[in-house]
Formats: sequence, C-alpha cells, structure tokens
Amino acid sequence: MKKTYLFLFLLLLNSTFLLSQINPKNIEIVRDNYGVPHIYGKTDADVAYGLAWAHCEDDFKTIQEGYLAGNGLLSKYIGIKGAGADLITQVIESEKTVDELYHTLNPEFIKILEAYSQGMNKYAEIYPDQVLVKKLFPITPKKMARFSFLQLFISNQGDRLIGDIFRNNIKSDINFNNNMNGSNAIAMNSNKTGKNETYLAINPHQPFDGPTSWYEAHLVSEEGTNIIGATFAGAPCILIGVNKYLAWTHTVNLPDKADIFKLQMHPTKKNIYLVDGDEIKLETKKAKVYINILGIPIKIRRKFYKSIYGPTLKNDSGYYSVRTPILYNIKSLQQWWEMNKAKSFTEFYNILKSRNLPGYNIGYADRNDTIFYISNGIMPKRSEAYNWREVVPGNTKKTLWTEYYDVKDLPQVINPKSGFIYNANHSPFKSTEESENPKAENFSKTMGYELYDNNRSTRLLELINSYDKIDYETFKKIKNDRTFPTPINYSFTDINNVFKMKPEDYPDIADLLNSIQNWNKKADADSYGAGTYGMMYYDLRNYKKEKVVSKEILHKCLKNVKSEMIKNFGSTKVKLGDFQKLVRGNKEIPIFGLPDVITAMRGVKHKDGKIKISHGESYIGLVKFTKNGPEYESVSPYGTSDHPNSPHYNDQMELLSGFKTKKMTFDKNEIYSNSERIYNPL
Repeated sequence: MKKTYLFLFLLLLNSTFLLSQINPKNIEIVRDNYGVPHIYGKTDADVAYGLAWAHCEDDFKTIQEGYLAGNGLLSKYIGIKGAGADLITQVIESEKTVDELYHTLNPEFIKILEAYSQGMNKYAEIYPDQVLVKKLFPITPKKMARFSFLQLFISNQGDRLIGDIFRNNIKSDINFNNNMNGSNAIAMNSNKTGKNETYLAINPHQPFDGPTSWYEAHLVSEEGTNIIGATFAGAPCILIGVNKYLAWTHTVNLPDKADIFKLQMHPTKKNIYLVDGDEIKLETKKAKVYINILGIPIKIRRKFYKSIYGPTLKNDSGYYSVRTPILYNIKSLQQWWEMNKAKSFTEFYNILKSRNLPGYNIGYADRNDTIFYISNGIMPKRSEAYNWREVVPGNTKKTLWTEYYDVKDLPQVINPKSGFIYNANHSPFKSTEESENPKAENFSKTMGYELYDNNRSTRLLELINSYDKIDYETFKKIKNDRTFPTPINYSFTDINNVFKMKPEDYPDIADLLNSIQNWNKKADADSYGAGTYGMMYYDLRNYKKEKVVSKEILHKCLKNVKSEMIKNFGSTKVKLGDFQKLVRGNKEIPIFGLPDVITAMRGVKHKDGKIKISHGESYIGLVKFTKNGPEYESVSPYGTSDHPNSPHYNDQMELLSGFKTKKMTFDKNEIYSNSERIYNPL
C-alpha cells in the first residue's frame, strides 16, 4: 500500500514537472531579412524560451560571460582578467541576497525566468562544445538573478567605490560626472510636431560588444506581449522599445546612488566597530577567484567583511563600507517585464511606483500624445547634516539610511506645454523649456542630482528651440546631428583655448591650429578639421586633467598629434574617417561622430595610429505614433549575429554610417511573408 502511494506521488510530481516544461512546438522564431528574431508564443514563458534560444544562436558566448561574472566564475574562464567581477559579486553576496529575496518575485515572473533558463539549458545540451565553463550549467532563475544583481550594482557605480577602496584611493569628493559614453532621449508631442503625431528617439550609447551591448528582438505572446526593442545579454524581456501603445528609452543618470562609510574601529578589540558607542562585530567573509598559471587554474582567497552599512573592505586607511539601494532589491528585471506589457501612461507610471529600477532616466511617449521624462531611481532619504558626496561617518545610525523617496518625489515632467522633453545625461532640471523644468531647490541636496549641461544637451536644446514646429524628418535630422555647440561645453573640462591660440604664435603647429579653427565643428567622417580635433582629443588623455586645458598643454598635445599624423598617415591633413573606423571582422569603414556630439562615438586603439569605435550609437530606434498606430525604424552598429560566418554579422554597418535605418513592423502577415527563415526552437 505504501509503495502504491509512493508511486502515485512520484507520478504526480513528475506530471507537475512535465507541465512546467516549455513545448518548443508552441514557439515560432521568424527571422527577418536582417536576422532580427520575431518570436511568437502562446504564453510569455514560451516567448522567453524563444528569446533565450534565438539569442544563444546569435551570441551564446556573451550571455555565458555575463552569467559567469554574476556567479563568481568568470576568472575560472579567463583567469585574472575576470577576478575583479568575481570578487565584486562575492563581496556584495549575490548568491545569499538572491536566496533571501527570491520570495519577493512575482510567481508569474518566475515562470519567465524558468522558461529562459530552460531555453539556455537546452541550447547548451545540444551544443556542448559551445559551453565555456561546465560548472555554470544548468542555468537557474537564481543564477540569472545573480547576474542582474551584479550588473545593476555596477550601473549604480558600486564597482567604482569598491575599486577605490581596494586601491586605497578614495577621493574626498566622490562623483562620476566624467563619463563620456553618453545617451540621448528625445520626445515630442503634437504641441511641437504641429500634427497628430508623437515622436520618441531611442538613442542609448552603450558598448558595441559585451554583456551591455544591445540585442534587438520582437516578442509576441497571446498573453498581451507585443514589443519591439533591444535587450542585454541574458535578460528575458525587452529593456527599451515600443509596443502598440507606448514606448520608452533610458539614459544613464548620475545622482548620488551609492555611498562610502568609514567605520570607527575599536582601539584594542579586533574586528569590532563602534556605532553610537555600541560595540558591533564585523562579519568576516572570504571570496575566491582563479588565476591561470601555465594553464592550471589556481584558487586565491580574499577576505572581506560586512557591517550594518553594507559590504566592507579594509585598506591602509581603515575599514570602509559601501551602501547602495540595489543591494536590497532583486526585482529590476521583473519591473522591465511589466513595463513591456503596459498599455497606458497610467499603467506605466503605476509600474514605476514599484520602485525597482535603481536608476536610469526614462524618456517616454505614447499613442495618446503623452510625453514624459523622469530622473528615475531608488533614492535614499538621507540626513541633511552630512555631505554625501564625500566619505560619511560609519559610527552613527544617523547616516544609516533605510527609507526611499516615492517616485512622485523625483524630478519629472509630463506633457509640458513646450511639447518636448530631452535628456543627454545632464541635469534633470533642464529637461524641457526653461519655465516648465523641475526646480533644483525643490529637491534635497543629499540626492546629489546633476546640475550641469554638456555638449549634447546644449546642442539639443539649441536645435529644438530653433524650430517652431518639428516634423518627423526634422526630428530625425536633430537626432542625427553631429555638430558641437559654440563654445564647446564638456561637463568635465574646458578645451576652448585651442580656438584662442594664434597660429602665428605657434609656427610648428600652425597648420593644425588652422585646421581646427576653420572647422565647422561638425564631426563628419570626411572632415579634416574633425580629424585633427579628434586626434587632439584622444591625445589629451595622456595629460593630467585640468578644469581649463592650458595653451601650453594644447601646444604639447598638437605637436605629438602632428608627429603621429606624419608617421601613420604621411600627411597633416587627416579626415576623421581616416582616423576612426567602424570595425567588424574584416570589414572596416570610416565613421562619423566624436565623444559628446549628439551622434556620439568613442573609440579605442586599433592599428596604424587609428582607433576603432567601441561605444556610441549602439542602438537607434525611432518611434512615430500616428492615428494608425506606431511606426518604428531602427539600426544596430554591426548586425544581429556575433558569428563571423553569418550574413548578419556586419550587415547593418553601412546603414549606420549612412544615417539610415531599417523598417520594423508589428504586422504579422508582413513579418511572415518577408521572412528569411521560420522555425521552432529545439
């Protein structure tokens, strides 16, 4: 009798397990002419499985690298280069935190994580030769959450603080304003377009490769999902994009989202710190990373600690703790998934109220002519008695923040009379026409909001204000603008002395000064002035940063630039497109853009004195809402696939370089009739 009950129990358990499995026959992946996957499924979970499968087909390696970092295994794959990520994920106790907070996730979203995990595991099972580290598999929802946890901690600048502590190089003023990656968000409604049309420019400037490079997809389920946009490696939903009702994009914001606390250690008792006179014992932990010596992985352990303020590290100056809101929340991906399915501004805003995204500006537009901007984030309520841009005392609970501002209390603008909102990683208090902006004095200084403009924000406002009404073609021209304002306005330095230097006073570099000073400040690939300026900009990184770059430094820099021009190009007349290239595999083409123009591009050393673009126009999506629904066009810098033998490895490079896009559609018949391939995942 007991055996019968046991058999029935096991049968029931097995049946339940089988019911939870995804049937790939319920999923169709439709590849369009650019290889972009349009994924159709009965349920959202089906679509998540299909997204995992399609993304693994195109770039399994990058997804694994992200998950390896999030699970403390990257150094096992690449050795010492992965040690930093592995160390951080252990110092912030990703595994423990995810285990403790897993119950906070919506059961419906857990199904999405489970399905995505199944898709990845199936792919790994069928293609075991592509698995980087066997120990990573099987992928589980918790392993996915750990990677997201690490990624968002890094996006909150937490990794920089930990790095500063390790290097014993904690600055008195902790700020991150000198971040030139850049992103743009622009939205306009009928007040500015002059017709029943609403526009949104999705224009993030991310790396072109790696875990935070964009992957484009279209997700459709019978449970209400129908969205086109882009996502990161390993994410089971779209992070920026458009559905039939609304669209949104993100730019990085830099209010004060992370703090360093210096602990007061007991003078005689080991690992005891004092808080308001009370003695508290530090929790002692150990992290492990791997280095390869002669091909043999060697395990190294590193000690760290935990205080009531957060993860804690010791350096030559003492013990320091790091605290940021994302250390206490694992629901960011869940919120993005919910945003995918929103059908109105009210629904979208109510999702924001859940306060699970740790940062990011949001630019929004919808079919009802609503436009919206918010400097979003989980913002702590801090004591006004301290300067939170500096190291704060870790010896009092007065600095131990535990509460957060409501979303309604963050800087935001909805449907301004001006008819536009914009953000270019600059001040949230400059997000529309001046009289309608949020006021800085209405927000606590402890929130640390940006107060500066940059070249992109200055130029965007200049362009928008130069038109009474802006049609769609003009909107696209504004988004594709590549001209610096006058004067050039970097938020971190002033370089304008180069325009004040008299060429006759510097005969050895007179030709270069003339090239820059006669330049129209437009970062075109065929511009000689842009080429000279670009080479000067990159060479200036070799000098100590100054608030105002002196003529003496500029003179030294341009002498070096001239030498490099003659050495590598045989001339002092070098076009920007000769100096900087968009490179993918064996394809190398000239490309527009410079750091901090609207069409920003930033590169790394390539060969023969050239640079190749690594960050910038990483994904472009242009949305137009009309009475007939949304119209969408997009472009990626390379292509959908990461495999050199794929026709979609680099087939969008010419589109990007020519300021062109590809048309995307929600029309199922059109998608199927124009498809390159239709198939079920395995």
